[in-house]
Amino acid sequence: MNLLISTGIYPPKIGGPAQYSKNLKDSLESMGHSVALSTFGLENYLPTGFRHLYFFLKVLPKVYKSDFVIIMDTFSVGLPTVLATKLLNKKSVIRTGGDFLWEGYIERTGKKVFFRDFYNTESNNYSNKEIIIFKLSKWTMKNVSKIIFSTEWQRNIFIKAYDLEVENTGIIENYYGEKIESFKPTSKEFLASTRDLKWKNLDIVRKVFDSIKIDESEVVLFSANLSYEDFMQKMKSCYAVILLSLGDISPNMILDSIRFNKPFICTREVGIYDRIKDVGIFVDPLNEDETLKAVSKLLDPNEYEMFRQKVRDFTFTHTWREIASEFLNLHKGL
Repeated sequence: MNLLISTGIYPPKIGGPAQYSKNLKDSLESMGHSVALSTFGLENYLPTGFRHLYFFLKVLPKVYKSDFVIIMDTFSVGLPTVLATKLLNKKSVIRTGGDFLWEGYIERTGKKVFFRDFYNTESNNYSNKEIIIFKLSKWTMKNVSKIIFSTEWQRNIFIKAYDLEVENTGIIENYYGEKIESFKPTSKEFLASTRDLKWKNLDIVRKVFDSIKIDESEVVLFSANLSYEDFMQKMKSCYAVILLSLGDISPNMILDSIRFNKPFICTREVGIYDRIKDVGIFVDPLNEDETLKAVSKLLDPNEYEMFRQKVRDFTFTHTWREIASEFLNLHKGL
C-alpha cells in the first residue's frame, strides 16, 4: 500500500512521537509498503490557524496519493490531516500520544492538575483559545476513521471527555523492546532527563534531591534534556530512573529503564501501571515525603538489588513489526 504518516515532529527532533513515527515508518517499509511522511517545517514559526492552513495545503496532495493515513496527534497535524482525508474520502487513524490541551493548560496556569482529573475539574476555566482547541480536537476525533490509544487509561478519559463511541477506538500498546546491555553504575546518579515543563513536575524532583544531598553526598540527580542517543547512553550507566509527571500515558523513559534493567521510581499517574505495577516503585507525584522514602529505599543496597531483579525478570516485548502489523490490520477493518 501507499501509506502516509503525518506527524508534528520527526528525527532529528527529539520526543516520543518523533521516535514512534520513524520506527513505524521503517517497519512498514521493511514489510514492503511505500511510506510517505509529512511533518512540520515552516509551520513551527507560524501562529495557530495559519500553521494549520499551511499544513493542510502541504498534506493534501500526499493524502490524495495515499491508501491509508496514520496521524500522530489530535490537533496540530490531526486537524488539518483529518480535514484532508474527509475531503478526499481516505481512511485514516489517529494515534494519540499525550494531551495537547491539558499540557498547554498546565503551562498557562501553573496549576498542578492530574491528567485524569483535568476534564472533570477544569473545563470551566478554559481560555477562549483552549475552548477552540477542545472543540476542534473533538471534531477531529469524531471525523477520523478510528482513534488508537496506547492504554485503556487514556481511552477511558478521552471517551468521557470527548463523547467518543467505544467502537471507533482501539488499543495498540507502546513499544516494549528487548533488553539492552548496561553498565554497573559508578555513582548513585538518578536520571530524570525530560523537557522542563510544569506538568513534568521537575521542581518537586529537584526539591526532594536537594534534601537528600545533606546526608548522602554521593547521590546525584541528572535532569538535563538530552538527544535520544545521548539519553540512551546516559541511562546505560545510571543508578536509577525517576519520573514524577502529573500524568504520563506510556512513558518511553520508564520503558527504556526496563530495557536497561535499571530500577525506577514512577508517578502513580501513569497509563501503563497495570502492565508494570510489579516492576518498580510508584508514588504520588505531589507527595514529597513519599518520593523521599522511595529514593531512600533504592539507596539501600538490598532493596536496590531486589528491584533490579524485578526489572530484570520483566520480559514482555511488543516489537515495532508487531505494532506495524496491528496498524495494517486496522486498515482491513475500516
